[in-house]
Amino acid sequence: MTVTTLRFNQVTPGLDRREVSARYRAGVEMAAFADSSGFDLITLEEHHGADDGWSPSPLSTAAAVFGATSRIGVIICALLTPLYEPLRLAEDVAVLDHLSGGRLTLVAGLGYRPEEYTALGRDWKQRGKLQDEVLETLLKAWTGEPFSHRGTTVRVTPPPLTRPHPSLMVGGSSRVAVRRAVRLGLPFFTAAHLPELVEYYDRLAAEAGLEGGFAALPPERTRMIHCTEDPDKAWAEYGACFLHEARTYAGWQTADISSAVASAARTPAELRAEGIYACLTPEECLAIARTDGPMGSLLLHPLCGGLPVDAGWESLQLFRDKVQPLLPG
Repeated sequence: MTVTTLRFNQVTPGLDRREVSARYRAGVEMAAFADSSGFDLITLEEHHGADDGWSPSPLSTAAAVFGATSRIGVIICALLTPLYEPLRLAEDVAVLDHLSGGRLTLVAGLGYRPEEYTALGRDWKQRGKLQDEVLETLLKAWTGEPFSHRGTTVRVTPPPLTRPHPSLMVGGSSRVAVRRAVRLGLPFFTAAHLPELVEYYDRLAAEAGLEGGFAALPPERTRMIHCTEDPDKAWAEYGACFLHEARTYAGWQTADISSAVASAARTPAELRAEGIYACLTPEECLAIARTDGPMGSLLLHPLCGGLPVDAGWESLQLFRDKVQPLLPG
């Protein structure tokens, strides 16, 4: 079955306060629409201090989405877990797990922007140790039992609804991240199409006797879709929005970072040629679904890079009317 996903990151170039507010509300309303229309997943993310307000509070956003929906899952990919106080994070996620009925998945990432660590009072050079402490604390805290934390016996209540704990994956693009996931008995989420890391995880998991562990691999070609009857017109009108997001994200990348959505484009035409951002007709969406088969996915990005809210709604409604009913089951 083709997995249908909506991505939201609340990007608002210019940071007009009324526009920011309107886009957050639109995102929640679109999530409710997706929930009632049979979409499978909402994906959120985290960054801090971005000039366009790029998604600094995904847990709050997830809470709003859960309040407006009843069945759709939410994955935060990634939550920058070293930036959080571990016990408070354990409490917040446990409550979200109850509010959502177990619909939240977290991908724990280190991040790749030292300025985010500085802004939030964390030591970038200690990010690995911080990650270990947070993840180890979460797993202990979610048992609901007392445990030792920084020299004090503590207990986090209520314990989460999901057993043994809310869905938690270790994200990354390095062998170190794979070893962390296996050591903690957690699944691994590769940040890019890196099958060699999946093979490494599978080997270490087998050696450790880890049962139920797995490594999730993004598709070799990630495509973020704006559904439209006229792709040429959409690129002419909204290409600058797509390029804004692509260039912002590219500006954060370094040579040692692998990402499924990294773009080298400098113009809308170059971006269109890459195919990471795609304006597609309903027929083109269906063709991709047929080609990819039951393990395929279609990812819509209805508020991409400051895309007008009305245009985002047009894309979602067109997809709901002319793509969803015809997707291979």
